[in-house]
Amino acid sequence: MRIRRGQKGFTLIELMIVVAIIGILASIAIPNFLKFQAKAKQTEAKTNLGTIYMAQTAYFSVSNTYADNDANSVGCFQMMGWRPEGLNRYSYFCGNDPTVLLNKMPTGHCDGTAMTGPVLASSLDQSFTVGAVGNVDNDSGCDEWFINDAKILVNQINDL
Repeated sequence: MRIRRGQKGFTLIELMIVVAIIGILASIAIPNFLKFQAKAKQTEAKTNLGTIYMAQTAYFSVSNTYADNDANSVGCFQMMGWRPEGLNRYSYFCGNDPTVLLNKMPTGHCDGTAMTGPVLASSLDQSFTVGAVGNVDNDSGCDEWFINDAKILVNQINDL
């Protein structure tokens, strides 16, 4: 197709301006998209910890104690009949005391720093604390969540 006299197309400068505008918009939109995507991935920990809370409550109503790894070599999740489904971004740990729980969890975060541990108050007798550790945004830090028998959900370290 030939361009006739009097017809005009886009100049190179006009095309460069459009490309620059698209680049600026992409540089603003992509980080926001990745942040929202990581926030959505955190839903796994919140949902699973809520399900574990319900399983622990049901287990307590039957046995008058919470499931704990220290009480039985089977493991607390197997005792209460909970198992994560699908591909999980988080690892889950349980115990009757935050100190016991920290001993079961990895010794450090993804970046190698020491864990701070849960701020949840808990006792050794009729209570539990469950933790979830995962990396939702593929960086060197980890995301930490904890829930206890009072249904207090804490995002101890937010990796967003």
